[in-house]
Amino acid sequence: MAIDTVECVVVGAGVIGLAVARALARAGRETIVVERETAYGSGVSSRNSEVIHAGLYYPPGSLKAQLCVRGKALLYAWCAERGVPHRRCGKLVVATEPNRVDELRRLQATAHRNGVTDVAWLDAAQARSLEPALRCAAALWSPSSGIVDSHALMTSLLGDAQSAGAVLALASPVTSAAPAGRGWAVAVGEDPSPALHARWLVNCAGLGAVPLAAAFRGPAATRPPRQRFAKGHYFSLNARSPFTHLVYPLPDDGGLGVHLTLDLAGRGRFGPDVEWLPEGLAERDLDYAVDASRAPAFDAQVRRFWPDLPDDALAPAYTGVRPKLHGPGEPAADFRIDGPDAHGADGLVQLFGIESPGLTASLAIAERVAAMVAAADRTRPAAHDGPGAIAAVRGAMGVEPRP
Repeated sequence: MAIDTVECVVVGAGVIGLAVARALARAGRETIVVERETAYGSGVSSRNSEVIHAGLYYPPGSLKAQLCVRGKALLYAWCAERGVPHRRCGKLVVATEPNRVDELRRLQATAHRNGVTDVAWLDAAQARSLEPALRCAAALWSPSSGIVDSHALMTSLLGDAQSAGAVLALASPVTSAAPAGRGWAVAVGEDPSPALHARWLVNCAGLGAVPLAAAFRGPAATRPPRQRFAKGHYFSLNARSPFTHLVYPLPDDGGLGVHLTLDLAGRGRFGPDVEWLPEGLAERDLDYAVDASRAPAFDAQVRRFWPDLPDDALAPAYTGVRPKLHGPGEPAADFRIDGPDAHGADGLVQLFGIESPGLTASLAIAERVAAMVAAADRTRPAAHDGPGAIAAVRGAMGVEPRP
């Protein structure tokens, strides 16, 4: 089997993989995006709230905080320049009970420490002046929160990546990879022989990033972290929404609480909740069916901030599954963007636990990965692959040399 040599292989064509591929291609690097499904953006990127987050929630100095705030600015600029449908509609984060007002104060302090200084404090009357149907003891007003058409965003990222020379290969699952010379030998599809030799291999496989990393050969430090799956249900509002802004309760274990989001047509939907799936569950066994029996729990949570929710107004919509690097009751984990400085394996970048605010942070994550790659190559300039390179690739994958 012939082996193609390419500078960068990006695994996964969700919003993160497409953004990374675009950044690498725009930097002049020959880039292939390999996606196991028959369409791009059909995984985590297609099953979320489509919210542009401001950067309120994340520990100051964390990757989530830094990349959310930077990504928000990049994303709004991108959408405006390229005509991607979006709206800066703003968000209210509400304390529904007086005994939670102090939590809201702490959240405002966190937001300010993250550089999100436009977050304003509202008392109950001020909040109701923005949303008359709202019930709360106090609220934070985040004017830079918004919504975006995630599929249109991914289409624009793919178009820009392809204009810069990147190639998308669909129905091309990466099954294993191993270090080979200055790069990685990558097997694609059922054939265990390496199909590609890449100077850089970037694992943006989303829910599949951890099991994919477990199939890589290499230093022990490249072994993936423990991963948990959290399923979230969404219910749509089958009545006219009285809200024009996003409405979020205070965060709860594993998520940001059952909140009201809006689509670009103004239709309301609620979610996600958090259903921790069994530890060790394989991605292929995930069930995306909506459990309609969860509607009463949604109804109760929504009525905390919207007491006049009409009876029987919630209809099952869809579900999503988030990759978590922590379990129930544990502190929320940060993004993991592991390059050679983290694991010691030349030519490898792995992204783990890219959940919310991954959509918002996508362009900033891509910027960081591209900078990581450029810095590593400045430290170790590219060397010519001599006539033994192909044999080295085959040997790394455990494939017998051919005469």
